[in-house]
Amino acid sequence: MKKSLCGADCKSCPMNSTCCGCAESCGKPFGEKCMIAKCFEESEEKFTQLKERIIEEFNSLNINDMDKVTELFALRGVFVNMEYTLPNGEKVKFLNDNKIYLGNQLKKNNSDRCYGIAADEKYLLVSEYEQDGIDAELIIYKQLKK
Repeated sequence: MKKSLCGADCKSCPMNSTCCGCAESCGKPFGEKCMIAKCFEESEEKFTQLKERIIEEFNSLNINDMDKVTELFALRGVFVNMEYTLPNGEKVKFLNDNKIYLGNQLKKNNSDRCYGIAADEKYLLVSEYEQDGIDAELIIYKQLKK
Protein backbone atom coordinates (compact mmCIF):
# COMPACT_ATOMS: atom_id res chain seq x y z
CA MET A 1 0.00 0.00 0.00
CA LYS A 2 1.40 3.37 -1.01
CA LYS A 3 1.58 6.00 1.69
CA SER A 4 1.91 9.75 1.49
CA LEU A 5 3.81 11.94 3.90
CA CYS A 6 1.40 14.88 3.53
CA GLY A 7 -1.87 13.02 4.06
CA ALA A 8 -2.91 12.73 0.41
CA ASP A 9 -5.16 9.76 -0.37
CA CYS A 10 -2.88 7.69 -2.62
CA LYS A 11 -5.65 5.17 -3.40
CA SER A 12 -7.80 7.78 -5.14
CA CYS A 13 -4.96 9.55 -6.95
CA PRO A 14 -5.07 9.29 -10.77
CA MET A 15 -1.26 8.87 -10.76
CA ASN A 16 -1.43 5.85 -8.45
CA SER A 17 -0.15 3.44 -11.13
CA THR A 18 2.93 5.54 -11.99
CA CYS A 19 3.81 6.88 -8.54
CA CYS A 20 5.79 4.79 -6.10
CA GLY A 21 4.46 6.74 -3.11
CA CYS A 22 6.34 9.42 -1.22
CA ALA A 23 6.78 7.46 2.01
CA GLU A 24 8.26 4.48 0.17
CA SER A 25 10.46 6.70 -2.05
CA CYS A 26 11.72 8.94 0.79
CA GLY A 27 9.81 11.90 -0.64
CA LYS A 28 10.82 11.34 -4.28
CA PRO A 29 7.66 9.85 -5.86
CA PHE A 30 8.70 10.71 -9.43
CA GLY A 31 12.47 10.84 -8.93
CA GLU A 32 12.83 14.44 -7.73
CA LYS A 33 12.56 15.45 -4.07
CA CYS A 34 9.00 16.64 -3.39
CA MET A 35 9.00 20.03 -1.65
CA ILE A 36 5.80 19.09 0.19
CA ALA A 37 7.35 15.90 1.57
CA LYS A 38 10.47 17.88 2.48
CA CYS A 39 8.36 20.34 4.50
CA PHE A 40 6.39 17.55 6.21
CA GLU A 41 9.63 15.87 7.29
CA GLU A 42 10.09 18.93 9.51
CA SER A 43 6.46 19.74 10.36
CA GLU A 44 3.03 20.34 8.88
CA GLU A 45 3.40 23.96 10.00
CA LYS A 46 6.44 24.35 7.73
CA PHE A 47 4.30 23.32 4.74
CA THR A 48 1.47 25.65 5.77
CA GLN A 49 3.91 28.56 6.01
CA LEU A 50 5.40 27.83 2.58
CA LYS A 51 1.97 27.57 0.98
CA GLU A 52 0.81 30.84 2.58
CA ARG A 53 4.03 32.57 1.46
CA ILE A 54 3.55 31.41 -2.13
CA ILE A 55 -0.13 32.47 -2.17
CA GLU A 56 0.85 35.89 -0.81
CA GLU A 57 3.54 36.31 -3.46
CA PHE A 58 1.18 35.35 -6.31
CA ASN A 59 -1.37 37.87 -5.02
CA SER A 60 1.26 40.62 -4.68
CA LEU A 61 1.87 40.43 -8.45
CA ASN A 62 -1.45 42.28 -8.98
CA ILE A 63 -2.00 40.79 -12.42
CA ASN A 64 -4.90 42.42 -14.26
CA ASP A 65 -7.92 40.16 -14.75
CA MET A 66 -6.55 37.44 -12.41
CA ASP A 67 -8.62 36.65 -9.35
CA LYS A 68 -7.03 36.50 -5.94
CA VAL A 69 -5.29 33.18 -5.30
CA THR A 70 -6.92 31.39 -2.37
CA GLU A 71 -5.82 27.78 -2.86
CA LEU A 72 -2.88 25.84 -4.26
CA PHE A 73 -2.84 22.15 -5.13
CA ALA A 74 0.01 19.67 -5.46
CA LEU A 75 0.59 19.13 -9.18
CA ARG A 76 3.11 16.96 -10.97
CA GLY A 77 5.30 19.00 -13.28
CA VAL A 78 4.34 17.01 -16.36
CA PHE A 79 0.82 18.47 -16.06
CA VAL A 80 1.90 22.12 -15.74
CA ASN A 81 5.19 22.25 -17.65
CA MET A 82 4.06 23.99 -20.82
CA GLU A 83 6.19 24.92 -23.78
CA TYR A 84 6.66 28.62 -24.50
CA THR A 85 7.94 30.24 -27.68
CA LEU A 86 10.60 32.89 -27.07
CA PRO A 87 10.84 36.00 -29.28
CA ASN A 88 13.67 34.33 -31.25
CA GLY A 89 11.40 31.38 -32.05
CA GLU A 90 13.10 28.96 -29.64
CA LYS A 91 10.70 26.74 -27.67
CA VAL A 92 11.46 26.22 -23.98
CA LYS A 93 10.01 24.73 -20.81
CA PHE A 94 10.82 26.21 -17.41
CA LEU A 95 9.62 23.49 -15.03
CA ASN A 96 10.65 19.90 -14.35
CA ASP A 97 8.21 17.16 -15.38
CA ASN A 98 9.18 15.01 -12.38
CA LYS A 99 8.89 17.60 -9.61
CA ILE A 100 5.81 18.41 -7.57
CA TYR A 101 4.65 22.04 -7.68
CA LEU A 102 1.98 24.00 -5.87
CA GLY A 103 -0.36 25.48 -8.42
CA ASN A 104 -3.81 26.26 -9.69
CA GLN A 105 -5.71 27.34 -12.77
CA LEU A 106 -7.66 30.59 -12.60
CA LYS A 107 -10.10 31.85 -15.20
CA LYS A 108 -8.97 35.13 -16.77
CA ASN A 109 -11.72 37.68 -16.12
CA ASN A 110 -13.62 38.84 -19.22
CA SER A 111 -11.88 36.26 -21.41
CA ASP A 112 -11.98 32.65 -22.54
CA ARG A 113 -8.35 32.26 -21.47
CA CYS A 114 -6.94 30.99 -18.17
CA TYR A 115 -4.03 31.78 -15.92
CA GLY A 116 -1.91 28.85 -14.81
CA ILE A 117 0.19 29.36 -11.71
CA ALA A 118 2.87 27.05 -10.37
CA ALA A 119 5.60 27.38 -7.76
CA ASP A 120 8.19 25.38 -5.93
CA GLU A 121 10.25 26.50 -2.96
CA LYS A 122 12.44 28.73 -5.18
CA TYR A 123 10.49 30.00 -8.21
CA LEU A 124 7.01 30.98 -9.28
CA LEU A 125 5.54 30.97 -12.76
CA VAL A 126 2.41 32.55 -14.21
CA SER A 127 1.23 31.75 -17.70
CA GLU A 128 -1.82 32.54 -19.76
CA TYR A 129 -3.37 30.07 -22.20
CA GLU A 130 -6.49 28.85 -23.92
CA GLN A 131 -8.33 25.72 -22.85
CA ASP A 132 -6.07 22.64 -22.55
CA GLY A 133 -2.91 24.78 -22.48
CA ILE A 134 -3.16 25.85 -26.12
CA ASP A 135 -1.26 29.01 -27.15
CA ALA A 136 0.57 29.32 -23.81
CA GLU A 137 2.21 32.64 -23.07
CA LEU A 138 4.67 33.15 -20.23
CA ILE A 139 3.62 36.09 -18.06
CA ILE A 140 6.07 35.86 -15.15
CA TYR A 141 8.87 33.52 -14.12
CA LYS A 142 10.76 34.76 -11.11
CA GLN A 143 12.54 33.83 -7.94
CA LEU A 144 10.45 33.80 -4.77
CA LYS A 145 11.23 36.50 -2.24
CA LYS A 146 13.23 35.27 0.73
